[in-house]
Amino acid sequence: MAKVLHAPAFKRVELEQLRERVGRLLVMLQEATDDIAPPVPGALLPPVDVCESEEGITVRVELPGVPAELIEVALTTHHLRITGKKKKGAPRGRIAHLCSERNYGHFNRTVPLRWPVNVREATAELRNGLLTLHLPKLKDRRGAEFIITVTSDE
Repeated sequence: MAKVLHAPAFKRVELEQLRERVGRLLVMLQEATDDIAPPVPGALLPPVDVCESEEGITVRVELPGVPAELIEVALTTHHLRITGKKKKGAPRGRIAHLCSERNYGHFNRTVPLRWPVNVREATAELRNGLLTLHLPKLKDRRGAEFIITVTSDE
C-alpha cells in the first residue's frame, strides 16, 4: 500500500508559486509559437495595435466591413480574445472577379495581457471599421498607506 506524504505549509506555498511560474512560462511559449508560426494561407488575420499608458491599455483592431453584431470580445486576466466573421457581400447580377485579394470568413485573434487590467471597466467601440478597446489598469495597492482609526473602550 502506498504511503501518502503531505508537504508542510511552506512547501505548499512554494509549489503554488512554482505552478504559477510554469503557467506563465507556458503562456510565453505559446506567444512565441504564435509569432513564429505563419498564418494559414487565406486566413483572415486582422491587424492589431496594442498601446500602453499610465492609465491603461488600448487595443485597436482593423475590422473593415465587419458589423458589431458579428464580433465577440472575451477578456480574461491573461488574454484578450477577439473572434468574429467577415461575410462576403451579396453579388448583384453577374460578376466575374478579375482579382480578389480581400479575405473573408471567421477570424480569431488572441492578445496576451502582461498587465493586470480592470475587467469590469473595459470598453469596446467599433467606428469606421476600427475596433478600439480600452482596458484600464488595476490600481496597484501594494505600498499604499491606509489610515486605520483606533477605537477605545475607555
